[in-house]
Amino acid sequence: MKMLNRSAISVRLTQPFVDWINSLDASGEEQVSLEDVNQEATTYLVPELEDEDSLETLLDERYLDILENELLSWEEDTRLWPDQLDRALFDAFIEVEPSFMVFDLDDQAPLLAQVVDEIEDLGDDN
Repeated sequence: MKMLNRSAISVRLTQPFVDWINSLDASGEEQVSLEDVNQEATTYLVPELEDEDSLETLLDERYLDILENELLSWEEDTRLWPDQLDRALFDAFIEVEPSFMVFDLDDQAPLLAQVVDEIEDLGDDN
């Protein structure tokens, strides 16, 4: 077991986010529930956090990256995203649960990372 020099935040979507997802389906045939979307949480490794204040500082700096990633996981066409991607929308759409200590229990495989394309790399096809 190895302790990583990272903390983690898990994000869960809120009902306003689910309402936005459901607004994308004009027919109303493929509606999702809060329970559906939160069967799994997305977890982000972040620099080591000391306390709630450092979490808030991190969120102030990175909320847009997280919000865009969560929106992108439901809709690639950025024209269909909410108009204002600000901290207030992030707070309304996403609940954050911090894990201040992160451990790697895999003694076999090395920890690998893959860079995810930036949102700008999606192109203008959307």
